[in-house]
Amino acid sequence: MFADRARIYVRSGKGGDGHVSFRREKYVPNGGPDGGDGGNGGSVILEVDDGLNTLTDYRHVRKYHAEDGENGGKRNCRGKNGADLILKMPEGTVVKEAETGKVITDMSGENRRFVLLQGGRGGNGNQHYATSTMQAPKYAQPGQPARELELLLELKVIADVGLVGFPNVGKSTFLTQVSNARPKIANYHFTTLNPHLGVVDLPDAKGYVIADIPGLIEGASEGVGLGFEFLRHIERTKVIIHIVDAAGTEGRDPIADIYAINKELENYNPEIAGRPQVIAANKTDMIFTEDGEQNPVEKLKAEFEPKGIKVYPISAISGQGIRELLYYVRNMLDQIDDKPVIFEQEFFPEYMLSVSDEPYTVTYDEKENEYVIEGPRIEKMLGYTNLESERGFTFFQNFLKLNGILDELEALGIQEGDTVRMYGLSFDYYK
Repeated sequence: MFADRARIYVRSGKGGDGHVSFRREKYVPNGGPDGGDGGNGGSVILEVDDGLNTLTDYRHVRKYHAEDGENGGKRNCRGKNGADLILKMPEGTVVKEAETGKVITDMSGENRRFVLLQGGRGGNGNQHYATSTMQAPKYAQPGQPARELELLLELKVIADVGLVGFPNVGKSTFLTQVSNARPKIANYHFTTLNPHLGVVDLPDAKGYVIADIPGLIEGASEGVGLGFEFLRHIERTKVIIHIVDAAGTEGRDPIADIYAINKELENYNPEIAGRPQVIAANKTDMIFTEDGEQNPVEKLKAEFEPKGIKVYPISAISGQGIRELLYYVRNMLDQIDDKPVIFEQEFFPEYMLSVSDEPYTVTYDEKENEYVIEGPRIEKMLGYTNLESERGFTFFQNFLKLNGILDELEALGIQEGDTVRMYGLSFDYYK
């Protein structure tokens, strides 16, 4: 069965605890501290695997844990780092935080590898805490805790063009005619239960990827029938081809069908409904009109071409009219930005730290003329954040803002250019 949706739990590794110990040698009766540091916990990393095209594996195994870091040992022995957990997934997988539904990352385009959860940093052994006045510290730093997330994985196929239409209107036959895709075809409803991708090669023009998306019924935007399984896969497409049974072989009204599909698109996501569309009036080889009766293709043209939606009469069986439609779609794509549809990040796992209720202080050091920010919440944030990366520094700035730290600095009278100190790190303050 094609699996394009899964819910899983992931956890990074806990950092190993620092060790408390002292040198005990034959001629060194009062040796100094020699407790080793704990190892770092393993991170959770997502990677694109081109050999995968479904999320089936994640439907069977739901919980994934990176390895914990090893505790420090005697004689300055550092604990072993925990192994990273690498989760392979098909290109096009959108990873969301399950509770809010917000996007964490879109494994598409250039995003082939994404560090989802950093492992906890190992704690310092007691050797780090020796001072001139405290030469035998009996405490060490615990490792940072593991971090966990409930994820919703959604595979959204990557195609330039999406074929939409009610069941049994000829989408699969059309895709077989125009590309190398070979979906199973039979004459009954809901034949296509999986999205099928095909590459359209044009002799003297750039090719494109086209997707036959599962058949639609009314109420799909509320999850009726195949519901979201249809709509999810059209989110990346830039052009929509409506395929309708112009001959009405099953008694359907093609004009009503197009309005019904557009209504479902509008209900699901108005932005998708506004994308360029073209109508493929299929099964023209089966149209038989009596004297005085208007041809159904002409009815479609009269209804939709004044609205800017071109209608092309085709026969998916014989291939009649398909070439003209394909070149028209290529021209439509040429008018659209070539940039792929990528879902922007809305949820940042690092922000989970910002809801911590651990204390912090913001003070002014008159002697050093510096503003000092300290406390467990700050120390934890710095431990998880790589300030040398642009993404990490952006998170750092948002952390200060979301936790009200910037407001407290301004309340103390900080001015642009003043120095802010956090655990040995100094920054110049600018709004």
